[in-house]
Amino acid sequence: MTVSLFDQFMSPTLLGVPLIALAITLPWIMYPAPTTRWLNSRFLALQGWFINRFTQQLLLPLSLGGHKWAALLTSLMIFLITMNMLGLLPYTFTPTTQLSLNLGLATPLWLATVIIGMRNQPTHALGHLLPEGTPGPLIPVLIVIETISLFIRPLALGVRLTANLTAGHLLIQLISTAAFVLLSSMPAVALLTSTVLVLLTLLEVAVAMIQAYVFVLLLTLYLQENV
Repeated sequence: MTVSLFDQFMSPTLLGVPLIALAITLPWIMYPAPTTRWLNSRFLALQGWFINRFTQQLLLPLSLGGHKWAALLTSLMIFLITMNMLGLLPYTFTPTTQLSLNLGLATPLWLATVIIGMRNQPTHALGHLLPEGTPGPLIPVLIVIETISLFIRPLALGVRLTANLTAGHLLIQLISTAAFVLLSSMPAVALLTSTVLVLLTLLEVAVAMIQAYVFVLLLTLYLQENV
């Protein structure tokens, strides 16, 4: 039974070809392209308003040097939200439950922030490894600890996103299985369980959006340290 619960996180295949590439590409073709008309549709206007508001909120803690990352961070945010939300639909696959994909997104972006800091202000970037006023005997220990914490950042980004989405999907499957089993023997309990399932699904919609925002927000904070 334990193995069957985690089968939903396996990449589906068609004729031996993994479909994770299709699941990653699908979000990009769902958004309409801007038109040449003077007035856009309501959906395009709402989409543009959301992107502008998010970009404005995202760039508040960043200095002018970090504004060059606006398009990249906004695209990453929309990409993650769409994949997380599509994974809540029946008979779908959530690519962001794969740790390899999340690490593949987090590691290059984190490494880019570190390289920018080492290139533009190496003294300030290396100064993060040793807090000011540290006693002499603690200097080697703190340098090792700060170095480990620096290199564990992309792992924390990937594991956080993977763990939250995986736990939510597992809870939804467990509660839905319980409601289905109790339907014939205990209809009242099954109805109560179904109500909990609906509330949990709404919570998972919020989690899918919040986790994508947290992923990009932490990248923004890492970028601010090195810009």
